[in-house]
Amino acid sequence: MKKLLLIGGGHSQVEVLRSFAAEPPAGVETTLISPSRFTGYSGMLPGWIAGHYTHAECHIDLEALARAARCRFAITAVNGMNLDAGLAFCVDGNMHRYDIASIDVGSRPGLLDAHGAAEYALPVKPLEQFVARWTAIVAGEESMPDDTRIVAVGGGAAGVEVLLAMQHRLHAARANAPRLRFALATDTDDILPMHSHAVRRRFLRVLRERRVEVLTGCRVARVAPDHIECANGTRIESALTVWATGASAPFWPRASGLACDARGFIRVTPALQSVNRMGIFAVGDIAAMDGTPRPKSGVYAVRQGPPLAENLRRALRSDALLDYRPQREALALISTGDRYAVASRGRLTIAGAWAWRWKDWIDRRFMTKYRL
Repeated sequence: MKKLLLIGGGHSQVEVLRSFAAEPPAGVETTLISPSRFTGYSGMLPGWIAGHYTHAECHIDLEALARAARCRFAITAVNGMNLDAGLAFCVDGNMHRYDIASIDVGSRPGLLDAHGAAEYALPVKPLEQFVARWTAIVAGEESMPDDTRIVAVGGGAAGVEVLLAMQHRLHAARANAPRLRFALATDTDDILPMHSHAVRRRFLRVLRERRVEVLTGCRVARVAPDHIECANGTRIESALTVWATGASAPFWPRASGLACDARGFIRVTPALQSVNRMGIFAVGDIAAMDGTPRPKSGVYAVRQGPPLAENLRRALRSDALLDYRPQREALALISTGDRYAVASRGRLTIAGAWAWRWKDWIDRRFMTKYRL
């Protein structure tokens, strides 16, 4: 009986569970470790923040999925591994043995770059913490003065989408919404630096129309309970600072001896296997594929699911692994808070309410696969 350990319930790993539920591998004992029973689908998070989806519509029940896959489920988190002994150590004090391990724990915003960010900022990841805090804010359980300013730190798609979604939801939920102020702070010279000029132009217009202050060239150096400070000395009042900066990796993969890139993400081969440890796989944001780097995006994590499931089956049988070749460009669908979205791929950019309906259809179809 071989032991397969699935560390994290990310977008790729849920496909492994679905595959195993449909066709269980013989002679394999599978265990899933995740800090939460529910895993949020990142593509629908802005829609949930805006009030377009319920919690159930955009979260996958890992416990139910694991049960269907005849998989043990432990609600905890891994904080270290002994690669030679085949052991994973968890924050609850337990340890799990494995013959094959697959890591899909996602990433975290880089909070350590700014003094006080870990204490006073609200990071968009891990999702379960963000969901709990945002639920309390919308319900009015967290006091917020009429003239509150909410600042999102990070000018990428996550920062822009989340801030516009929060603005939309609060305008619908609070009587004092017209007096709420919103700002976007980014250390780059422009917003959405990974997207085309046409996409940036559209969102700058949307932000201007919705009176969102855009602060470019602002590297946040300090976060306090009521303001943020940029490295250039600019001070901005902020009753709620949402942290949506670039991805950072947890410390334990490198500390455990897994080969990582300069930012701490696990280096993997085209077969999604660790470059220095056979039998350990990594996918999603936590992985960095040698030779074919891709953005940290759920689009790529979803595509890695089927090849990961196939290669785990092959590894458990000691068969040759298959290489996975990611697409060069991915379709980006960025919502504007309301039921409107901008779609882009390469230089092609289109927008409209129909683009949001298209995104909604894609996201709901993805979620349907995991409601077993």
